[in-house]
Amino acid sequence: MTHAPRSPDQAQRRVLLGISGGIAAYKACELARLLVKAGHQVQVAMSEAATRFVGPITLQALSGREVALDSWHPLRASGMDHIDLVREADALVIAPASADLIARAAAGMADDLLATLLLARDAVPTLLAPAMNRAMWAHPAVQRNAEQLRRDGLRLAGPGSGAQACGEVGDGRMLEPEQLMWEIEALWQPRLLHGRRVLLTAGPTFEPWDEVRGLTNRSSGKMGWALARAAWEAGAEVVLVAGPTALAPPHGVRTVAVETALQMREAVQAELAGATFDVFIAAAAVADWRPEPQPGKIKKQPDGVAAPPTLLLNPDILAEVAARADAPFCVGFAAEAEQLVAHAQAKRERKGVPLLVGNLGPQTFGREHSSCVLVDAQGVRELPRMDKLDLARRLCAEIASRLPARA
Repeated sequence: MTHAPRSPDQAQRRVLLGISGGIAAYKACELARLLVKAGHQVQVAMSEAATRFVGPITLQALSGREVALDSWHPLRASGMDHIDLVREADALVIAPASADLIARAAAGMADDLLATLLLARDAVPTLLAPAMNRAMWAHPAVQRNAEQLRRDGLRLAGPGSGAQACGEVGDGRMLEPEQLMWEIEALWQPRLLHGRRVLLTAGPTFEPWDEVRGLTNRSSGKMGWALARAAWEAGAEVVLVAGPTALAPPHGVRTVAVETALQMREAVQAELAGATFDVFIAAAAVADWRPEPQPGKIKKQPDGVAAPPTLLLNPDILAEVAARADAPFCVGFAAEAEQLVAHAQAKRERKGVPLLVGNLGPQTFGREHSSCVLVDAQGVRELPRMDKLDLARRLCAEIASRLPARA
């Protein structure tokens, strides 16, 4: 009988965290802490080699549960930890996944608890986070084994690149715990945009007035970052053209940093010229005008009166993309201060886009939650206030439902 995992809509999920032998095992402690902090139940299973790098008592303290160590000293009364533990889980995560563990899993071996859990996982979503020396990761045997696991339906997260414990530099580092949290959450999201390519603008623009000052707005970029994450979770290849914000580039997303509206336009046009995109989401709060920049710093006058800058109209990036003969499905954003529905409807028609998302800027800029209205040819629909990531996932589902079927 096929095991059916619990509904992915449940806030608290059960994660079976496997730890194989490797120096990156210390990162599993932070991963366990983050999972518990996010409200998930965590059951840890460790290989004998993993206990040489980090003590089981540490993971027990972090997870609040006794650690499963081997099949000969089971936690469950049935004596079948390899079945019961994985049947109870909503996700099986092995971090780190050593070269040895990957090889045994690809061969279908069942010579320790972790390998047996992988064989017994049935339909449980499974994620492996490879971690090893760069030369080991590049070895043809390891690459063959990794590809076999992907064909078997397992998700491999990473590895990342950088300095390694051995002193070498290259691919093979286990992803950081914060990145793995994104990868784990993505296991429970429907792949509604699988195989699609999404181009997204986000954040404010900064229009220099002189070499010190400039014109900008209160956009934090949080909604655009949430949309980039949600589209990536849904299986899309995402390119984010980002104005200046304090946010780190989102995991799994190629980010192109810009500052001004003209730079954002140039970056968008370059991306469209270099590849075909299915969706363009214009979530950036692009300045409508830009001053003519002055050299140096404009000094305060003794009388306190300064000449206002000459303002030039910035290009309409969304309207330009929507007017292309090869235009992707375009989604616009309207941040208004009043008369939201009327202004959003007018903006959608003026820019010629099939879907426009409207919100009240003072109620969303810099905040963790937002509400919005969806405006299309059929009318207006309101989405209630919620966490921006949840809202972004709803918006990606709306976009996916409107895309034409792929050939």
